[in-house]
Amino acid sequence: MRKTLEILALTILAILYWITYAALNGAERLPDRIPTHFDISGQPNAWGPPGFLWFLPAVAAGLYMLLTVLGSIRYRRYNLPIAVTEANLPSIQEQTIRMVAWIKCEMLCLFAYLQSSIIQSARDGTFRLSPLLIPVFLVVIFSTVGWRLTAIIRGAKARA
Repeated sequence: MRKTLEILALTILAILYWITYAALNGAERLPDRIPTHFDISGQPNAWGPPGFLWFLPAVAAGLYMLLTVLGSIRYRRYNLPIAVTEANLPSIQEQTIRMVAWIKCEMLCLFAYLQSSIIQSARDGTFRLSPLLIPVFLVVIFSTVGWRLTAIIRGAKARA
């Protein structure tokens, strides 16, 4: 499962780079000014050149690498509401790595959606993002963390 999530995350990252490359080098030209930041209601409040589109894939790649490194570190101490023992430590470590892999996929999906929305709004001239984007994203992330923490705690209790 973890390998599948890593392949999915790398695929999403590649799609993000492809979206950006195609937008900047494709047949359909972007305007000289594109939205680069949106307020909470989805209205743009900062503008920049089309080359700024490379910023989001660069941040996504950096966060992907950071989460990959952090997810690969085998901690021996966890702050959980259960005792961490030698018997349940491997299960806790595996579940934590899975949680990080899920969060990477979700984060990259958000970045790919944002990038495609910015490009589409620049081409259409509508310049609007859905105000539900951030609340939905937060619900997804916190649901994933809750789901994985529940699995960690249940697995650790079963092995204790």
